[in-house]
Amino acid sequence: MPEQQQWTIAATEQPPQWFIEAVKQHTPASSGIYAAQLFWQRGIKDHQQLTAFINYKAYQPASPFEFGQEMHLAIARLQQADNAREKIAIWGDFDADGITATSVLWDGLGQFFKQNTQLIYYIPNRLKESHGLNNQGIDNLAKQGCKLIVTCDTGSTNIEEIIYAKQLGINVIVTDHHTLPAERPPVAAIINPRYLPREHQLFHLSGVAVAYKLVEALYQTLPNVAKHPLEDLLDLVAVGLIADLVQLSGDCRYLAQLGIQRLQADFQQPAAARRRPGVGRLLELCQKSGDRPTDISFGLGPRINAVSRIQGDASFCVELLTSRDAKRCNELAEVTELANARRKSLQKDVQAQVAQKLTQLDLSTTSVIVLEDAQWPAGVLGLVAGQVAQETGRPTILLSTEGSGESGVGSGKDEEGISPSSSSSSLSPSSPSSPPLARGSARSVNSVDLYQLVKDQAHLLHRFGGHPFAAGLSLLVENIPLFTAAINQQLRQSLGTTTLTPTVQADLTLTVADLGKELFLELKLLEPCGMGNPVPKLLIQNCWFENSWHRNQQDWQGKKVQYIKTEFDIRDDSSRSVFPGIWWGHYKDELPIGRCDCIAELDYNTFKKRYEIRLIAVRPSVNSTLNTRNSPLILDLRNQEHSARAKQQLSANSTQHSALIIEDCPTNWDDLRAWLRRCLTISRSTSGLDNQQQLAIAWSKPNPQPPNQIWLTLVGIAKYLSRTNQLVTRVQLLEKIGISDQTLLVGIKALKDLGFTVKLQDRYLQITWHPSDNAENFADPAVARFLAAVREEQFQRQYFAEVPLSTIVAIASSDNY
Repeated sequence: MPEQQQWTIAATEQPPQWFIEAVKQHTPASSGIYAAQLFWQRGIKDHQQLTAFINYKAYQPASPFEFGQEMHLAIARLQQADNAREKIAIWGDFDADGITATSVLWDGLGQFFKQNTQLIYYIPNRLKESHGLNNQGIDNLAKQGCKLIVTCDTGSTNIEEIIYAKQLGINVIVTDHHTLPAERPPVAAIINPRYLPREHQLFHLSGVAVAYKLVEALYQTLPNVAKHPLEDLLDLVAVGLIADLVQLSGDCRYLAQLGIQRLQADFQQPAAARRRPGVGRLLELCQKSGDRPTDISFGLGPRINAVSRIQGDASFCVELLTSRDAKRCNELAEVTELANARRKSLQKDVQAQVAQKLTQLDLSTTSVIVLEDAQWPAGVLGLVAGQVAQETGRPTILLSTEGSGESGVGSGKDEEGISPSSSSSSLSPSSPSSPPLARGSARSVNSVDLYQLVKDQAHLLHRFGGHPFAAGLSLLVENIPLFTAAINQQLRQSLGTTTLTPTVQADLTLTVADLGKELFLELKLLEPCGMGNPVPKLLIQNCWFENSWHRNQQDWQGKKVQYIKTEFDIRDDSSRSVFPGIWWGHYKDELPIGRCDCIAELDYNTFKKRYEIRLIAVRPSVNSTLNTRNSPLILDLRNQEHSARAKQQLSANSTQHSALIIEDCPTNWDDLRAWLRRCLTISRSTSGLDNQQQLAIAWSKPNPQPPNQIWLTLVGIAKYLSRTNQLVTRVQLLEKIGISDQTLLVGIKALKDLGFTVKLQDRYLQITWHPSDNAENFADPAVARFLAAVREEQFQRQYFAEVPLSTIVAIASSDNY
């Protein structure tokens, strides 16, 4: 399904020596050259920029009152609420940014207003209400006596709902970071960094960071009220910032750096002493320690997001993040983990179905992929659409046509938490008699402005919203063909002769010998990474993979989840050592056979306590053949599920000689040495070792039967042959029973000891049975010897299925050929 990727290398300009030395001061254990090159590429080119980027202590954060009059209005309205003892509601959102923003306001405002009596919170249900304010929720809060709503991560464009709340006597303070309305809404205050100049250090704040700035302003205004330090909120800020994929520059980077430190420090405490036991338990469940941005982006963030995707109601996540009740938090963390496991399974199912539908598309004539299905759960469509867009290089829109009625995209955000810059509706709100609506998510790549593309088809849509790289939409099911044709035509016209292809960019070119702790600590200077400062992508050329294997990931209860991870060792000519790696969402037989190039990220696995690469993209080397001077003598193809495929690829990559392939797992080193001698003999008899014959070890991981069952099978076959008077070859017996020739000889001897007659006629065996009560007596000495031989053989096969290739090379080559 994926098209051939286009690989690009970031433009390289050698940084001056003075800059390299400046970087090296921050990473004395390494040369600093790679980090210096990355900083230089990314526009950090002087001492002051470099120091402020690396060391948060050298950065001067902005005052919350940089938001100007709006912040002053918000603080004044909160003080008014305090004086009048008004009830306040925090209106949050159900994605990770919204949940953490709600939690920050719950803990932060909770220092000034009594929780659960004067202060409450409200999280919309993803499956029933969608993002943003809605009248039904406002009615609910009005009945509870609320006089003030403080939004977080939402609300900027909810003009009609804000007016409705005002009619009910409820003021609204909006804290948000999404697209601004054309005119200032009728609110008590609106704190949104988009009102600031783009170059302002607060411009890129996410919803949780804006909420934090409001609390910070309140702390500064009323410095003697709060009992807990403001810094206690920073771990939540870091989780929301990194999970929301905002540009980590200015105060975003500063707050994330501080927050990760707080997160790690709290996790290192004994479980009973943690300030946030729920966060600590989540980190334990995802086998993270909280010291890396990836612990959030791959661990905490997806788990928080999963709850609303699966259950709709994510309100308990605020309790999970803020409660000090360890027992209760453990219960909620386990519910969250189960939701994430379910999300993975659903996502995998939808990915498989989308892949099948893609085979029916002609991508050469498709500019925008639009696919629909009645069974797709809307909660994972954005995740899958993003993956398809990356793999195909084309904007992708996935639609669920299940049911009818309101799509849920509404005037807030799509199911991925994307706020609209405007809202369009060609229909009135749905009623039971309304035509069925399709609801979906769109993702873009290759700098295609997806929001404008969708907006231009507003006449065909019910609702939509988003930004250039992502959007949410709903439309009549009957309009899908028209919408698909129109949006494809529009993009084709705008592209002209430009071809859309999947693209991946590498930042640095290096070797396997460069990988490890030293490089990791050097690249860590760039963390936390995110939009505008991506994780460095490393190009490794002319390498190959060994000891690859894959398995389904398991959840915390040990139950299998349909999510694949391949593990492998990578090697090249720069080192005698291998380096471990993982490839998420892929099977081991997707790895190329022979020499290849790959793009990867360097990471530290806190669970396994090792440095490893995370594979991003891989392809056969341009000049790759299996029979080159520098090719490995022994090629590891173990555990390939289809040996025919291995042979086919070997043949395709070989220009002169096919590699010798061992498909049967050996049980001793002498067998391997014999094959190796054969390879060397062929090499010397042709063109010598300069173009050596390879040995491909391609046996599968054994799946042995219990030894007792193998003996019963042998006895059963012997009885059948005796009864039918049929002959059998030794090879036929070996294939039927699945044991070695040597073990079979032990089994035949046991048959003879127990009353069977075994005679050799030409190449065939004739077996006659003389009934005996001992044939199935496993305690009989002859049977016991056979069972012991089977167990030993199974142990040896298991060993050779898993032993590292480096050990095979060392031992199999121990004879001085």
